[in-house]
Amino acid sequence: MPDLSFEQAVGGIVAGVDEVGRGPLAGPVVAAAVILPSRLGLLADLLDDSKKLSGARRARAYQALRAAGAVIGVGAASVSEIGRLNILWASMLAMERAVLKLSVAPTHLLVDGNRAPRTAIAATCVVKGDARSFSIAAASIVAKEIRDRLMRQLDARHPGYGWAGNAGYPAPAHRAAILRLGPTKHHRAGFGSLL
Repeated sequence: MPDLSFEQAVGGIVAGVDEVGRGPLAGPVVAAAVILPSRLGLLADLLDDSKKLSGARRARAYQALRAAGAVIGVGAASVSEIGRLNILWASMLAMERAVLKLSVAPTHLLVDGNRAPRTAIAATCVVKGDARSFSIAAASIVAKEIRDRLMRQLDARHPGYGWAGNAGYPAPAHRAAILRLGPTKHHRAGFGSLL
């Protein structure tokens, strides 16, 4: 269960940073940076690693973050940027963009994983941070909610791939649809090796 020990250890204005969408065959990679409100209150019971939450609970947590006045920045890297940079550097770019979108400048970043984006802001990497830090968990929830919404919108424009349900990940039905329908402009270069 996440807690505030990392935030308390670094002090100052802390933003949690996480990304989602490194493994899909289609769609962008999306990152979020979140500065939590000074008092968590009921948020503490809602925040956890987004992968552990049901869709309904994740949506509730996202709405609660917005209602509580969390400062949120969201960034993305497109399919063409993923193809040009590779997924690791595209993820870093999405995180950099998310941090730049914050309306309050953080003094420290807590970043999920073992690599931090290139910024002038001090950063601490936290492996499995979305399960250990409230601010990183919040960022994981926001990034997942935003990306899933985007993939549902793309699903409406490109029916048949099941993106509303699989979010572009290599589910068997998605792989079969690519073979049947061919790739779209939203499919990532090199996806064929994953079929």
